[in-house]
This record gives sequence, C-alpha cells and structure tokens, in this order.
Amino acid sequence: MSFRAIRVSKDEQGHRVETVTLEESELPKGDVTVAVDYSTVNYKDGLALAGKGIVRTYPLIPGIDFAGTVESSSHASFVPGDKVVLNGYGVGESHDGGFAQKARVSGDWLVPLPAPLTTRQAAAIGTAGYTAMLSVLALQDAGLTPASGDVLVTGAAGGVGSVAVALLARLGHRVIASTGRPAEADYLRELGAADIIDRAELSAPGRPLGKERWAGAVDSVGSHTLVNVLASTRYGGTVTTCGLAQGPDLPGTVLPFILRGVTLVGIDSVQAPMERRVRAYERLARDLDPALLERMTTVVGLDEVPAVADRILTGQVRGRTVVDVNA
Repeated sequence: MSFRAIRVSKDEQGHRVETVTLEESELPKGDVTVAVDYSTVNYKDGLALAGKGIVRTYPLIPGIDFAGTVESSSHASFVPGDKVVLNGYGVGESHDGGFAQKARVSGDWLVPLPAPLTTRQAAAIGTAGYTAMLSVLALQDAGLTPASGDVLVTGAAGGVGSVAVALLARLGHRVIASTGRPAEADYLRELGAADIIDRAELSAPGRPLGKERWAGAVDSVGSHTLVNVLASTRYGGTVTTCGLAQGPDLPGTVLPFILRGVTLVGIDSVQAPMERRVRAYERLARDLDPALLERMTTVVGLDEVPAVADRILTGQVRGRTVVDVNA
C-alpha cells in the first residue's frame, strides 16, 4: 500500500526536502509496522529539514517521534490495534521517522500508550514533553519539593519549557519562567508560571556566582544561560540540562559545584532505558492537565511541516506543534 511522507535527500544537487508517495515495501526493517496518527515538530526536526547535521543517512523520512496504532507485529509485546508512542532511538536521524503515514520500527523502541492518553495527546506531549517529564522526575529524585523554593524554567515558551512549567506548577512548585518573548507572558501564566523574567538576564556572560534565586531549574538552552542558572542556584540545588538552543558550550567555572554543592543532571531522551520511559508516560498521564496540554498545542498537516521547522529554529514556535500526517 502507498503512503505519503516527507523525505530529505542529499546529493550533488544539495539538500532537498520533498513530500513523496512511497510503497510499504520501501519502509526500513523492523518487527512492528505502525499506522501513524500524529507526529510532532521538535527542534531536532527543524535541524533535520534544514540539513544541519542531524540526519545520518540519506534518503530519510525525518520526525523523531510519533504516536499511532500497531498495524502488524511479530514482536511479542505488541499486537494489531495497540496504541503506541515512540521517542528517540535514532528515529528521524538514522532510521525513517514519523513524518509519514506509516512507520516500521523495532518493537523494543515502542512505549504502550497508558490510559487515558490518546494518540493525539501523546503526540502533543512528544519528545519535548517527554523530555520535560524526565527533567521533572530528575528534580524530584534529587529531593526537590515545593517547600524547597522556586524552580526556574528556561526557554519557557518552547516545547520542553511549556510542558515543564505546566507540570511543575501542577505539582505545587512556584515556577519562574524565562523567555525572550514578552508577548508570551500571559500564555506562561496560564500554564502556571508565577513570575516571568527576560532571557536577557541570563544569556550574557555573568559572574561565577550570583545571588541564590532558585532551588532547581529545567534548562533547555545551554551556553551562558545554563552557566548563569547554575551561578544563581541555591545551596544543594539541582539543575537539569536537556538542550542547546543558545549553544553546546559551557563557559563557566566549578564554583557553583564546589562552593554550593549544586548538582547538574544531564537529561537524555534518545537512549533512555525503557523503564524510565514507561515511568515518564505514566506520570504524564497522571500529572499533565489535558486542558493545558491542549492550550499549548497547534495542529498542522504534513505539507505545513517544512515551514514550521524553519520557524522553530528561530524561536518563533510556541508550545507544541502536532502533525496530523493524514490531513
């Protein structure tokens, strides 16, 4: 059976992005075939469509996550009709991904969708929201509670940031949201942010240690922003890092670690163990307000993905963008 997909190619003519019609026989190897309901547009997808170093093999269907229904399976854990979600494992980078109406993957990469989440909600959560939940779990595992003090979220209007703000606020934390888009202040307050600060406060080179301002933080920005976040974290606090929107460098000092006992926790969503993934989705099903998830979600069709991917790289996309691959 034929299906529509976005495919990136690279040859002597350069990098190309096309919407194509493929046959099921052209899908890669895998023991589970999924009828994709929805995918999403993440920062990595923007890089893939722009030809900026994410794609490892050509031609390739991008899309680092998807949610849908098992169509056929030789994997012991899945049968036709099961609802599943996938994030990472190189899908959309070295293995055909979610910007298509069908996907074939290893069943070892799939998470059974916990009730009451729908495939649309799972896609709205996407890799960004799942990463936000991994970050929140890391803060909780480090002992952070609402009584510990304020929690900062950088890049707060983006995908990771929006979900992190909503989760932390619902769990009782007082959330400070950092954003470079003042027009999104009302949106962030609707998600639960108690205070909004301009990203300019954090994005320039700063002092090795600053005033202690927050007990924990979720950072998706990196570079000087992360260094300044660490410098203003309270004694014994924890900061998670999961992104590099400002840059991959860490131009700081060890002082927050050796003078204040601050902990920096790296969050990897691509190769996270399955038990951690299952835990994250079970918590998302329980702790993420569906109304707030809907509030932060925009739905587009497959043909609109390249334009959205361009905007996400320049910080012009708010919240989560769901791709209805069948629209």
